[in-house]
Amino acid sequence: MSDYIADAIAVARSYCPGCEPDADPLSEILDVRWCDAHAPARDGSDDAVVNCDAFLSGSAEAGGDANRRWCELLHGADRSRRRRPRRKDAPSA
Repeated sequence: MSDYIADAIAVARSYCPGCEPDADPLSEILDVRWCDAHAPARDGSDDAVVNCDAFLSGSAEAGGDANRRWCELLHGADRSRRRRPRRKDAPSA
């Protein structure tokens, strides 16, 4: 067996939504490829309004407090930390 992986056949058809507005994505698999005449603008009026001075990301440390809080918020508190209340033993007579 060779280490070479053959290219997969393309199952999607390339199309430009501006050239083919009636193309039906339910009847065939379409790959959006804008032509030069219909390509959407890459710079909008809102681009100047956006402030991109800060980059927000998760903690690089897996055990960091900030990351732990986010995990608890998204995934719920760790089940191993939850303790069931102890049952009181019935009083002996």
